[in-house]
Amino acid sequence: MLLGDGQSLLLALLLGLLLDARFGDPPALWTRLPHPVVLLGRAIARLEERLWREGDARLRGFLLVLLLLLPTGLFALLLDPGLRRLPGGWIFLGLLFFPWFAWRGLNDHVRAVADALPRDTAAARAAVRHLVGRDPERLDRPAIARAAVESLAENFADGVVAPWFWTLLLGLPGLVLYKAINTLDSMIGYRNARYRSFGTVAARLDDVANWIPARIAAGLLALAAGRAAVAAFRCMRRDARRHRSPNAGWPEAAVAGALGFRLSGPRAYGGEPVAEPWIGDGEADLGPAAIEAALALARRAFLLLVGITIAFLPFA
Repeated sequence: MLLGDGQSLLLALLLGLLLDARFGDPPALWTRLPHPVVLLGRAIARLEERLWREGDARLRGFLLVLLLLLPTGLFALLLDPGLRRLPGGWIFLGLLFFPWFAWRGLNDHVRAVADALPRDTAAARAAVRHLVGRDPERLDRPAIARAAVESLAENFADGVVAPWFWTLLLGLPGLVLYKAINTLDSMIGYRNARYRSFGTVAARLDDVANWIPARIAAGLLALAAGRAAVAAFRCMRRDARRHRSPNAGWPEAAVAGALGFRLSGPRAYGGEPVAEPWIGDGEADLGPAAIEAALALARRAFLLLVGITIAFLPFA
C-alpha cells in the first residue's frame, strides 16, 4: 500500500463497503449533516460562478479543477495518517469511507424503476430520471428498462468499484480526490455549448480516473455471471469500445453479454437525438424482469468485491 498500514486500510475499506450496503444514505443523518458530495457540489458551483467566462474557458476550467482538488487532497492527506495512528483508527476511517460509496443508493434507485415499470410508465420515467442524463420523457417502456440496466452497470463501476480501487491504492486521499473528480465531471463535464471547453479538463480527468476501475468492474460482472462469463467477456472484447465513453462500454458490455441483452443504441440528450451503436446482440425489448436479473448480477459482483477485500487482508 502507498499510505500507512495496509491491514487497517483494508479493514476500514471493508467497513465502509458494508455500512453502505446496509444503510446507504440514511435521511436521518444527512438531513442533520451535509453529505460530503453535496459539499463538493456546492464548492464546484461557487467556483464555477466566479470563474466561468466564454473567453479562455478551458484554462478557467483547469483552474477550477486545481482550486478544488488541491485543498481537498491536502486535507485528506493530513487527516489520513492521524486517524490511522489512533487506537481503533480503522473504525473512524471506515466511518469516513462509507458515505462515498453508492451501492445501496444505486440498488434502491434501480429497483424503484423495476417496481414502477409494470404499473405506471410515468412513474418509471420519474424514477429513471435519478439515474440517467438523457431525456426520460422520450423513453418508451423497453428504453426505460435499458436505461436502468445501463446506469446500474456504469454506476457500479464509478460509484462502487472506482472508490474501492482508489481507496485501496491511496487511502482516504485517493477516495476523496476520486469523488471530487467524479463530481466535477457530473457537474461540468458535458459536451454542450456552456461546458464543451470549460469542462474539458474535468471530463478527461474523470476518464483517466475511471479507466482501470471500469475494466475491473466489467471483470467482476462477467465473473459473477457464472456459466455465462465467457459470453460476457466475448461481448466486452467485441463491443465495449463502441460506446462514446472510453469506460462505460466495459461494464455495459459485460452485463449485455452475461444476460443476453442489447444495450445502448439511439437516444436523446438535451432534446437532441444521438445515434449510439448497440452493445450486445441479444434482447432489446427489456422489462422489469430484465432489471431484476441485472440487479442480481450486480449483487453477486458486489459480493465478489467484498470477498476480494477480505482475501487481501492476510497479505497486507
